[in-house]
Amino acid sequence: MLTVPEAARRIRRNPETVRRWIREGRLSSQRVGTQHLVDERELDAMVAEPSLPVPDEWSRTATGEPMPAIVDALDHSRASR
Repeated sequence: MLTVPEAARRIRRNPETVRRWIREGRLSSQRVGTQHLVDERELDAMVAEPSLPVPDEWSRTATGEPMPAIVDALDHSRASR
């Protein structure tokens, strides 16, 4: 079980995002005192859900060049810390 801040660090999101998922019912939690505890397996499963596909016209810039892989660069930057 993870606290909200631990869960947020694990998935590289803001703790308020995890709290919002809990409030919306997208992520279940157990309340212990004033803290919510999240099951690690459920959190991992939720993050592993495939995202929506990106439209083809978004794969190129206005000048026809391929879009830079910003997410890959960001992930690489975070992994090298």
